[in-house]
Amino acid sequence: MNEAKPIANRPGVTSLLAGIDWTSPELLCVVATFVFMLLGGFGNHLGLPESVAPLFFLIAYLTGGTRGTIKGLRSLLGGTVDVDLLMVLAALGAAYVNHAFEGAMLLFLFSLSNTLQEMAIEKSRSAISALMKLRPETALCKRGAETVLVKIEELVAGDLVLVRPGESIPVDGIVIEGTSSVNQSSITGESLPVEKAVGDLLFAGTLNEQGGLEMRVTKIATESTLAKLIELVEKAQGQKAATQRFLEKAEQGYALGVILFTVALIVIPIYLFHEPFQSTFYRAMTVMVVASPCALVISTPASILSAIAAAARRGVLFKGGAYLEKAAAIEIVAFDKTGTLTEGRPVVTDLQVIIHPGHTPADIGCSKEELLWLAAAVEARSEHPIARAIVAEAKRRFMPIERCTKFQSVAGHGVSADVCGRRIAVGNLKYFDGYESPERTALEEQMNLMHDAGKTGMLVGEILGDEKTATVRYLGFIAVADKVRPEAPLIVARLRELGVKRIAMLTGDGKRVAAAVGKACGVDEVHADLLPQDKVRVIQKLKEQGQTAMIGDGVNDAPALATADVGIAMGAAGTDVAMETADIVLMSDALDAIPFTLALSRRARTVVYQNLTFALAVIVVLIISALGFHLPLPLGVVGHEGSTVLVCLNGLRLLGFK
Repeated sequence: MNEAKPIANRPGVTSLLAGIDWTSPELLCVVATFVFMLLGGFGNHLGLPESVAPLFFLIAYLTGGTRGTIKGLRSLLGGTVDVDLLMVLAALGAAYVNHAFEGAMLLFLFSLSNTLQEMAIEKSRSAISALMKLRPETALCKRGAETVLVKIEELVAGDLVLVRPGESIPVDGIVIEGTSSVNQSSITGESLPVEKAVGDLLFAGTLNEQGGLEMRVTKIATESTLAKLIELVEKAQGQKAATQRFLEKAEQGYALGVILFTVALIVIPIYLFHEPFQSTFYRAMTVMVVASPCALVISTPASILSAIAAAARRGVLFKGGAYLEKAAAIEIVAFDKTGTLTEGRPVVTDLQVIIHPGHTPADIGCSKEELLWLAAAVEARSEHPIARAIVAEAKRRFMPIERCTKFQSVAGHGVSADVCGRRIAVGNLKYFDGYESPERTALEEQMNLMHDAGKTGMLVGEILGDEKTATVRYLGFIAVADKVRPEAPLIVARLRELGVKRIAMLTGDGKRVAAAVGKACGVDEVHADLLPQDKVRVIQKLKEQGQTAMIGDGVNDAPALATADVGIAMGAAGTDVAMETADIVLMSDALDAIPFTLALSRRARTVVYQNLTFALAVIVVLIISALGFHLPLPLGVVGHEGSTVLVCLNGLRLLGFK
């Protein structure tokens, strides 16, 4: 939610003055224009002779109009007409009819507004570039038996670096010793520190809070995630939104139209209605000023750049203003399941021993603990994700992993091995097809119930007898599932609140598992058993019904991300493929970044519309006032330049979006 704050506390309004270079040539010219404008207009009240007033006005015109004249002539030589030329012509026209003070005021306010606009836009850019300051200049590197302080530019992949508590991570790397909590908000936007242990990734520019860490460098300084983040944002700020491109293109014709209209306002009244030249020319100059599209032109980039900067500080990277605009119009959201709506790794959810006919729970001969212990001993030799989940559960319960022998694996079905003199098998129903059992029907029903609940059931059995007379004694089930993220249903509900009409889930899993996950998350439709090309087909159909966003991990979902109107890659910190594939990159895998992304884009669109409406309204009111009510040039100047500054500041409010 975008919290209401007092104006004084809003970033982009009061903070605009922070960091200003008061000695910059542009600002000094603005100050000089103001001073000599006042000396020219009121010098006689200070005892100065009136004969020096033209000199003061000349200096004011030079300091306030030289820059605009150069830009205007450069555009004119390029075959275009811009607002800078309009302002210079209007100021010269005012001086021509003995209103040099008004002309100097126009140049002062115009140069002031231009300077403020540039400062505002630079403010949004520096909000990201300041991230570079988070990266330390040196690092403690282990070189043989010594630890030396080196510049981070000298670090190479494979170097060992020590990071003490309270220090920033110098480059991307992996933890090889120690545990600590690391504040990653500068990269991923996560509000809480993340626990780091051996094997975890570290990102340059993040802050080590508590314990000491030893890390191995994986990327040099210029290739770190932080460097890529800044590079992506700078590229994004250079890519203009469709609205901005349209306005800049329309500016050329509009400016030429204003000049022709101004000429008509001079020629027609004088030659057809015989009106006096001075008043007619003065009115035409006023119209030229108030009709100039300065506020229109600046309204969009000020908003877009501020939104891109605000998003990047939360770990959300828009690859251009065009994608910010597209995200604002999203009506349909398609989620990949694994690693997006779910945690992305299977975990053991149920242990269930089998009570055979004629037995009671008291004499089943196998407890849940023994069931897990036997299965973990066999699965310890396998690299399958389900096997790793079973072994991880055993370790979580502090069970010793028994060494097995005569390990055998049947791809896609199961594994078996000898554990303490017993032949133990773990697999699906097909793995046990060769063994007759009166319990087969009951086992199938139990497995189907697990599938309906979104779980994968693994049978654990003991193989008895030799190969020719082998039978199986089923010991129990182990249910494994990729658990739905606890926040997933809330995020889906939040997307609906933001105006998303349909939410779909795409997965390569079976229909039963997919249906269970989809129901738990509250999505509208589920598409299961999909290969990558099938996901592309589904996205194409969804696009026929509305603007569609695809959210995935940016690797196996790359074709679907590229097909969608907007592709959003999650958890992309350190992932080159994700950064290259998607239109919007979420540096962390936190789901709350998705509604934030859509809410920010919608807010930015609203601010752009506000600015355009306000700027147009001001232009219309001022033109009517100049033509029908003899609006004085000074008031026209204040109204025109004031509206330009206001739309710029309104756009800057997006820097504080939450």
